[in-house]
Amino acid sequence: MAQTLSSPTKNLLILPTVEKLEEGSAKETKSLTGYLNDNVNGMETETKPQFPVILETNGYVGIDTIQEQIRKRVVKQGYQFNILVVGASGLGKSTLIDTLFRSEVSRKIDNDEYKVPVTTQINTVGHVIEEKGMTLRLTITDTPGFGDNVNNDKCWIPIVEYIEAQYEKYLIEEQCIIRKKIIPDSRIHCCLYFIAPTGHSVKELDLQVMKHLDKCVNLIPIIAKADTLTLEERVSFKRRIKKDLAKHGIVVYSTHDGEREFNDAELDKKIRDMMPFAVVGSRNQYPLNNRNVLGRRTQWGLVEVENRSHCEFADLRDMLIRTHMHDLVQVTSSIFYEKFRLEQLSQTNGQSKVDESSL
Repeated sequence: MAQTLSSPTKNLLILPTVEKLEEGSAKETKSLTGYLNDNVNGMETETKPQFPVILETNGYVGIDTIQEQIRKRVVKQGYQFNILVVGASGLGKSTLIDTLFRSEVSRKIDNDEYKVPVTTQINTVGHVIEEKGMTLRLTITDTPGFGDNVNNDKCWIPIVEYIEAQYEKYLIEEQCIIRKKIIPDSRIHCCLYFIAPTGHSVKELDLQVMKHLDKCVNLIPIIAKADTLTLEERVSFKRRIKKDLAKHGIVVYSTHDGEREFNDAELDKKIRDMMPFAVVGSRNQYPLNNRNVLGRRTQWGLVEVENRSHCEFADLRDMLIRTHMHDLVQVTSSIFYEKFRLEQLSQTNGQSKVDESSL
């Protein structure tokens, strides 16, 4: 029978061949130390991580239909996406949002079913957008009057409190004994931060606000009204903004690489290199080459909103809606909300221990 020797670190298995040491058979015996070393090495080899083997099936199984099953479920339930826009007045925040979704989504509606309660200095409106059978429940949260006061000290506090209030609301629903089948999600999935096109450097107020926002939401900086800058000024201004963001340790979206599911490294790099997006928004269409285009008419000509050589609106739209919308939602849940949840539960557990010790 095999026996087991215990050591401080491993249980060593001695196979029956070791018993032959007692028989005096020099040919079939080996050093006990050498034998154990050989077997320990073998055991260590066996405990190395085993990678799954990809099997080839002998016929069609139908695993590829999972994608279609997920699609049908999402189409049936619809998709929730919540955007926060922050920036000083006059930077075209409402216009850009309307341009992104090709409708007047920045306008308030009377349907209470999709309204979110208004918080101090925070305006939130909701809409339902349908396209090719897909339903998107879109929520836009605006910050009117932001940065317009003479004293803007700690003006970011209401915004951060609003973001965390949505996390808390979701956490309360999640902890209910009898939970809803689908928990209403009002968590902010991304923040579009509008930077004035000064062409110089980022205002100190903007840096302070972004420094606080990047800890609780996906931060996407934007150069507003980029058509007021020449191409050379735009490149120079972008360079200065990136330098200021790096200097102040401000983390923008798509830099949480180690914690994200999105795996298109090339596309991610393109987005990082392009931030902050230099954008132009417009609700007006103009005839051009036998077609109508969104644009802004200036004394120098027509600025085409969706022309990538004129501005980066199309790149922002594609990232927000066509390639990274799901990732923005997932990062919100797995990183920012999870961080908030752990902090709240830690505080609750700590308070419970204090209460128990006082009994």
